[in-house]
Amino acid sequence: MELLARDKIDSRNNTMSMTVDRTAEETLRDDLRYYFMSPCEKYKSRRQIPWKLMVQILKIVMITTQLVLFGLNNQLVVSYKEENLMAFKNLFLKGYSGTDDDDYSVAVFTKKSVYDNIYYVIDQYFQISQLSVGPISYAEDNGEPLPLVICKEYYRRGSVEPSDEYYDIDAHTETVCLTLDPKFATTWKTDNASFFELDFYRLITIEISFSLKGINLQTVRSYELPDCYTFVVTVTFDNQCHSGKVKIILAIDAVSSACKNWKISGTAQKNTHYLLVFDGFVIFVCLTSAVLCIRSIFLAIRLLKRFSKFCLKNYNHKVCEDDQRQFLNGWYILVIISDVMAITGSILKMEIQAKSLTTYDVCSIFLGTSTLMVWVSVIRYLGYFQKYNVLILTMQAALPKVLRFCCCAGMIYLGYTFCGWIVLGPYHEKFEGLSRVAECLFSLVNGDDMFPTFAEFQQKNTLVWLFSRVYLYTFISLFIYMVLSLFIALITDAYDSIKRYQKTGFPMTELQLFLKAGRDFHLPEGEEDVGSVENGGRADIDSPSNMLCCCRRVLKDDTVVLIS
Repeated sequence: MELLARDKIDSRNNTMSMTVDRTAEETLRDDLRYYFMSPCEKYKSRRQIPWKLMVQILKIVMITTQLVLFGLNNQLVVSYKEENLMAFKNLFLKGYSGTDDDDYSVAVFTKKSVYDNIYYVIDQYFQISQLSVGPISYAEDNGEPLPLVICKEYYRRGSVEPSDEYYDIDAHTETVCLTLDPKFATTWKTDNASFFELDFYRLITIEISFSLKGINLQTVRSYELPDCYTFVVTVTFDNQCHSGKVKIILAIDAVSSACKNWKISGTAQKNTHYLLVFDGFVIFVCLTSAVLCIRSIFLAIRLLKRFSKFCLKNYNHKVCEDDQRQFLNGWYILVIISDVMAITGSILKMEIQAKSLTTYDVCSIFLGTSTLMVWVSVIRYLGYFQKYNVLILTMQAALPKVLRFCCCAGMIYLGYTFCGWIVLGPYHEKFEGLSRVAECLFSLVNGDDMFPTFAEFQQKNTLVWLFSRVYLYTFISLFIYMVLSLFIALITDAYDSIKRYQKTGFPMTELQLFLKAGRDFHLPEGEEDVGSVENGGRADIDSPSNMLCCCRRVLKDDTVVLIS
């Protein structure tokens, strides 16, 4: 009797244990199914509001609006700098035609022209307040205008007689500088006559530099507070080549800063406050988005641990790496990075609006990159639908082979780049630098500017001209007819593989087999699997798994890469 009672108790315990295990398994399976559902399916299943989706939509609208507003203001800043550069060239360069020639603005060929241009720059500087139509004046330090500085660099000692083929040059160079105060605008030439006695056979460069102040008033029209600018103007007389041609180059370094003493009436100040509030709300939305994504990552890791523990306990089997990667959603990482960059860019923008900072370029990089990532992350939601996820699957399927192919093709490309630079650089402007050669060859690969590249090679050197023809013909034939065609073929092959598996069905992973076990699944009403329709039957894949391609993989064909 005792033995019989004990057997009944053990049987009851085993039944209860099996019931508990079965319940835990079904609970885990339901949680996994729910994790791989789309936001709409989650709402239909458990009536959970898709907060992340709503936040992402709101964030897209707000970040795009913020970017447009900042971009319009940034365009005003860029145009102000460019137009000031053009104004300075017309003010300080004698005989400036309005367009630069290659890397210089004006070229002179006689000693008298060099002297005239030097004196012209200095005279124009002393009369800047009477000449310029813009709000430009001298930069000051403690109430005193900063002086104009002239520096001439020349060989320490030199004697040249071309007729006798004789030269005696000391390769060491010396630099002598002279400062001119605007207070002595009438006597500077007579007081420093010896400084302007130039030995042109020893002269390397003459550099004239000065600082001017300006205010960008055009931002008032866009209801923004104006910025103050310091323009460091440098006029260089380049005689390094000693070829009889002296190049004159004018360059500016514009540094913006907050104006110290300002007063403005109207709506600009009020509009600035509204923009600061809007930027603060953008930061709040991005923080909310980042917190939700981090929470989802932690929940996914916890779910993966549950699933791994279950497989080890019940099947003594570890979850494969492919299935583990399905839980680590790369889109969340992209969204978090974009949120961090958007928050950083918004903070910089607020500082710029408040005139505490003037780092327009850094702010534009953060805002532009964050907006790019936000719009790219929208593809994640399109990927839930089979008709829209072809692009994602094709890109990820082709990416490994494309990268390996580009590594091989890049070696050939670099070889042509170095060869073109060293051989053709002295004879063609498109091959003067390594970066220019790479850009020229890339444009040739895409069929752009092909005939002008051939035509601009002049037959001054027959050997180089023949080499250029062989060089260009072989490069174009190799890269357009072979490399580019193979590159396209790799992507086309991946696309064909994706389309084939979408019709015939994707092989199921262990994770998907686990989700499918225990009950039969049917597609939502109105939705049909392409492969099952062609085969005359219902789909064997669960609706969430069918909508999400994250649970599919191919064992033998590596042209298919799965995404989550």
